[in-house]
Amino acid sequence: MTMSNLENLTTETRNPKTMHLDQMTIMDVLQTMNEEDRQVPLAIEKVMPQIETVVAQIIQAFNKQGRLIYMGAGTSGRLGVLDAAECVPTFGTDPEMVQGLIAGGMKAMTVAVEGAEDSEELGRKDLEAISLTANDIVVGIAASGRTPYVIGGLDYATEIGATTATISCNTDAAISHHATYPIEVEVGPEVLTGSTRLKSGTAQKLVLNMLSTVSMIGIGKVYKNLMVDVRPTNEKLVERAKRIIMQATECSYEVAEAAFEAADENVKLAIVMILTGETKELASEKLLAANGFIRQTL
Repeated sequence: MTMSNLENLTTETRNPKTMHLDQMTIMDVLQTMNEEDRQVPLAIEKVMPQIETVVAQIIQAFNKQGRLIYMGAGTSGRLGVLDAAECVPTFGTDPEMVQGLIAGGMKAMTVAVEGAEDSEELGRKDLEAISLTANDIVVGIAASGRTPYVIGGLDYATEIGATTATISCNTDAAISHHATYPIEVEVGPEVLTGSTRLKSGTAQKLVLNMLSTVSMIGIGKVYKNLMVDVRPTNEKLVERAKRIIMQATECSYEVAEAAFEAADENVKLAIVMILTGETKELASEKLLAANGFIRQTL
């Protein structure tokens, strides 16, 4: 992309409110940042229908035993990796089910990998390496909306019949033309020119929160507003698991603890056992027949 093209991107333009950023007081900078950050949810509100469509596509992919694959470079890639990693403890998913790919590999989480984001071929190879299938959905993330690594991945995904979506922070973004379901959240110029880890990064994080959380609700991993598929992998989470059982069933701590142990520390199964009064085996059969939705076992 030429310099003139780069200057046309909203994410790269200068913010008139911060032309003298280096001369502003600490409080002035903080207040300006806070005011600018308030624009982010308002920008997201404008693209809610597009986000809704992508969530529906993710749920469809999951129902076909497909996977959600995030792809990005730099901050965008790191945010995708973070959201994918959080799905495992929060929703008890297999690590393969939601994955984050970052240009340059996992070392790029902490160190910039020169040139990695400029390679379309690398995007293709990273998807080939995880054996992408037509049942999967690939979500390309790029604040500028022009990252070659993401474009290469999206084009490969399209070739093999996978569903494609994008998250960018410029309108008419280049990556939008390489995906079926683009999301464009235009948050305006950054306080620090071109530092897209700020408003753009916040916008991407909020959209990723929506995509993963709402799609997990859509496949039965939430009951009421409780994380019923949480994995109790440490002492804190074991106690949280028992509390979730208590909240879901309005039972005592002792009853929750006994059911938790009887269900081999499976929170969802323990809840169904208490609510239905069934044995572990019968409650498990009911859950299976209900595709994991607790409400459909009652």
